[in-house]
Amino acid sequence: MKQLDREKGYTLCVRPIICRKPYFTETEESLEYSYSFNPVPEQNIRVYHISDAHNQIEAPVAAARTFGKIDLLILNGDVIDHSGDPEKFANIYEICAQITGGAVPVMFSRGNHDMRGNFAERFADYTPNCHGNTYYTFRLGSLWGMVLDCGEDKEDAHPEYGFTVACHAFRERQTEFIEAVIEDSQREYAAPGIKTRLVIAHNPFSQRLEKPFDIEEEIYRRWCALLREHIKPHLMICGHTHECAIDPPGCEEDTYGQPCTVVIASEPQKDRFIGGGFILDADAIEVIFTDSLGNRTPGERIQK
Repeated sequence: MKQLDREKGYTLCVRPIICRKPYFTETEESLEYSYSFNPVPEQNIRVYHISDAHNQIEAPVAAARTFGKIDLLILNGDVIDHSGDPEKFANIYEICAQITGGAVPVMFSRGNHDMRGNFAERFADYTPNCHGNTYYTFRLGSLWGMVLDCGEDKEDAHPEYGFTVACHAFRERQTEFIEAVIEDSQREYAAPGIKTRLVIAHNPFSQRLEKPFDIEEEIYRRWCALLREHIKPHLMICGHTHECAIDPPGCEEDTYGQPCTVVIASEPQKDRFIGGGFILDADAIEVIFTDSLGNRTPGERIQK
């Protein structure tokens, strides 16, 4: 990121293969594609959030264009409908291409539908990750964030999964990950220059959902406590429930002790798609919901 911010551009080099042989592989001439890159500004950062597109491309892109210029795109899970067809992974990059043109950063989070299908175990090979992990922290200028991955949304033994998931142990590893981030706070969320702290997760894990989705109370309470008592994020951005909502701590939906306001910001509908726009300034975060028909619905300003 430091190199991209400094150079404000990059070049992709591709050499198509005619025939790959054990010796003397035949290739075409190298192709080069150059792109500009826009560093995330220090303030008034414009962010757009999409999740639960479920293979839609044009409607989520149109909703993002309603919001206008962005400095960061968040794709927060279930962008495709499942991982049974690897050709659908291209839909993720098509959304990125149409919205960003390759010129601004994209933060990516895995969703529960991404856990399903023949290529689920290889999902991270096709999508952004950190050394194979689908949970990580990031720093973009004055913005710091943590991406968490709840895995599936029902208990591991649920018959829908056919004994193909082991998400409980996966979540336990993330508890250790959060604790390690707290131990390294001075290089993470407490580093000099950090003005905004975000948590990005497909599932709104601070809220108990109806059966059979009411899982992992102990782990999710622990995550909320660690975030609330140590990291103190300014906002948590989620999808999964196919709605647009702004839920402050202590609201009716707050089950496990939210560490901050939770914004659920993606609502796929039959005739339109609604996503969430965010403007991060020094004192507050403004939330604006926009749809694929050109409508804008101001949410509210959330004070830091």
